[in-house]
Amino acid sequence: MKTIKILLTLIFIGTVSAANAQFFKKLAKKAEKAAERTVERRVEKESQKETDKALDEVFEGKEEKKKRNKKSKDPVIGTSDDNTSQNSTDVKVERASDFEPGAVTIFEDDFSRDNQGDFPAKWDTNGSGEIVVIEGKKWFRIGGKSLYVPMIKETLPENYTIEFDMYTVGLDRQTSSQSWIELLLHDSPRFERSTASAMIKLSPCQFINSPGYIEKRENGKRVFWNEIGKDYRDLINGKLHIAIAVNGPRMRLWMNDNKLIDVPRMVPATANKFKLFVRGLRDDTDKDEVYITNFRVGKAGVDNRSKLITEGRLSTNAIQFKSGSDALLTESYKTIREIAQVLEDNADVRIKIIGHTDSDGSESSNLELSKERAKAVKNSLINQYGIAADRITTDGKGESDPVASNDTSEGKAQNRRVEFIKL
Repeated sequence: MKTIKILLTLIFIGTVSAANAQFFKKLAKKAEKAAERTVERRVEKESQKETDKALDEVFEGKEEKKKRNKKSKDPVIGTSDDNTSQNSTDVKVERASDFEPGAVTIFEDDFSRDNQGDFPAKWDTNGSGEIVVIEGKKWFRIGGKSLYVPMIKETLPENYTIEFDMYTVGLDRQTSSQSWIELLLHDSPRFERSTASAMIKLSPCQFINSPGYIEKRENGKRVFWNEIGKDYRDLINGKLHIAIAVNGPRMRLWMNDNKLIDVPRMVPATANKFKLFVRGLRDDTDKDEVYITNFRVGKAGVDNRSKLITEGRLSTNAIQFKSGSDALLTESYKTIREIAQVLEDNADVRIKIIGHTDSDGSESSNLELSKERAKAVKNSLINQYGIAADRITTDGKGESDPVASNDTSEGKAQNRRVEFIKL
């Protein structure tokens, strides 16, 4: 009996041992799998870190490259980046403002003779306005939904400029995107509806880029309408200078030295009166306040671009070179830019550039110099403005074709000229 008990006990122990062994074997496998998953997660985590790091480097590199490219395309004038490599070259961009005020004054008003609180004597309106004093200077506040007309006695000529200082106060996120400061050239007297007009709509809105518009109308119908397409919110917020140049049908507008508009055929022939219109402005104190002063209209000369197209020839002393050299001076680029604009606007036009010199130096050296200067102008049109080389030919006449006496410095200055001929 004892023997049987012992055998049963041994069988039971063996069974339990086998079960335990099987259990521990399964447990070991689970532990092994758990360890493997832990390792996999650890590897995945480290891999993700490395991947994120690599991606960050890629995208940050791209952003940095974009910043560098953007900076190289539009460098800050007269400055250089402190982080720039010592081997890089500082870039200095020289820009010439091509606005020139008309020399003969047709109308001007700085409101100095008007009393504070009054409406200015030289203006008319279908709304209201008043003279205020800001830092000792008189300004004309305009607002509401009003039309303002300067009492200009004569019809505006073919070529003229309009300019004034403007001051905006209280522009904020509540300034409506439907608020406008409109500059109008039209064919109707005072407040009558016009049938021909050129309109520029400027928006003082600050919370979004409300771009503003240009429009041309003839015979009561819209000829074209377009967005200005530039974000000028910073320019119109505070003190600024507005300048307009009209040369026949061409109309340009600047805010300070920033040209916003240059449309070659915008002004109808009969649109020779000026109006200033505002609407959508809040009339509360310290909200959407708009002031103007130093308003002036001046008669200007003939636009170089129009003259080349209409007369087929332009001779200018405005393109200047270093003495005895074909190196262009900075002041030359205004006129060169105008010629480039002619060629861009008139794709079928070809020109010939002829250089001329005074009589200083030998005839042979002056002849060669005049040819080189004509080539320098051509190269500027090609390299800076992308004009096709086959649209331009060049020549030089040296001192052989003077337009004034070479016995005086004034005469020599007139003889040092560049001539453009429409082919």
